[in-house]
Amino acid sequence: MALVLPNSLSSVLTAPVAILGGGVSGRGVQQLLAALGGTGAVYDAAGIEFTPQTAAQHRLLVFSPGFPPEHPWLALARQAGLDCWTELDFAGQFWRGRLLAITGTNGKTTLTEFLVHALAIAGSEAHATGNIGHSFSQLVAELQGGREEALAVCEVSSFQAEPLRAFHPEATLWTNFAEDHLERHGSLASYFAAKAVLLDRSAAVFAGPSVRAYAAQLGFPASSRIRWVDAAAEPDPGLAGTVFAQPPQRENFSLAAAWWKAAGFRVDQLYEAAHTFRLGRHRLGLAGVVHEVGYWNDSKATNFHAVEAALSRFASPVWLIAGGKSKGGDVAGFVRRIAPRVKELFLIGDTAEEVADAAAAVGLACQICPHLKDAVHAAALAARPGDQVLLSPGFASFDQFRNYQDRGDQFEAIVRELAAAVPLSS
Repeated sequence: MALVLPNSLSSVLTAPVAILGGGVSGRGVQQLLAALGGTGAVYDAAGIEFTPQTAAQHRLLVFSPGFPPEHPWLALARQAGLDCWTELDFAGQFWRGRLLAITGTNGKTTLTEFLVHALAIAGSEAHATGNIGHSFSQLVAELQGGREEALAVCEVSSFQAEPLRAFHPEATLWTNFAEDHLERHGSLASYFAAKAVLLDRSAAVFAGPSVRAYAAQLGFPASSRIRWVDAAAEPDPGLAGTVFAQPPQRENFSLAAAWWKAAGFRVDQLYEAAHTFRLGRHRLGLAGVVHEVGYWNDSKATNFHAVEAALSRFASPVWLIAGGKSKGGDVAGFVRRIAPRVKELFLIGDTAEEVADAAAAVGLACQICPHLKDAVHAAALAARPGDQVLLSPGFASFDQFRNYQDRGDQFEAIVRELAAAVPLSS
């Protein structure tokens, strides 16, 4: 099976393609171009800059989600007459199979992975792609465009959704909506509108209750294509013992089930999948128990909503390690909401002082720690048998770590060191 070049791109691919961004998306575009027999030139702030002189060498530009629509390099490309595509739009031109989009403030990775797992149990070919760390371009290149019956389950961030123009999933599942990425979008309304771009490009939409609430609050126009999905108020016996037994994962299962039934799959297979599905790492997992104190890794919690969801899972207040690179938002409101569920805050990263000021305003004890290891050790000294220490940062990781995985890996390594050490003095 070979990749088929659409007529719309045949002429512009005769020249090298300009690629903005050398990360996961950019590398995927390079791989796809190689499979097409084409070439590309990567431009990145850490490498070669995009200039009027380099723009003249290209006819097509593909940009990564790290480049906002108003980025000066994109403005330059448009002025030079280049055809500008997002990575998802570009890859989508070569995908033969079906396409399902997953978006939301939180839970989209879990829902993506769960649906791929469930579809495999149902005997269908499905592939996780997009913002999950495996770009759509890379998938298309690896599968040579894919088979018609294959389903790409594509996690789509607001950064990816905002500039879309030719990405058309058969359905979009929108898990939830909460304050996040205001450092880029500027306001909740703009953040909502960025994700809502997917709604205009999807034949059907399944959305959770918080999306409905914000849609009403922001005056978003109603659409008959949107099916609002609420999680059952009472526990589902069929989910007992699974990660979906309790909120917030119960909402993810309800959303999956709504699409699953509409797509004509057997419901018993979805429940079977729920019982064999395991959450990915860095998502509220127990990293270890040291001196009868539990240490929990929730490094993927990079926004306030995710931290609050994690705290709701504990029966009593925890020792919370938080902080990192700011993504905007109401820090004071966040601290005020979590204060009743936190014994003390151990703060790291760029936002430590700002969060500490908010904690002082509500009488919540806190310590500012230079590094994650200092925070873990401070929490270990404070904790007593039966207590829980939770890493749930609420902010991005890029101030002190390569990514949230690196942050979580370092946390788990520190916990292992604690377990191997001499018992801490009180």
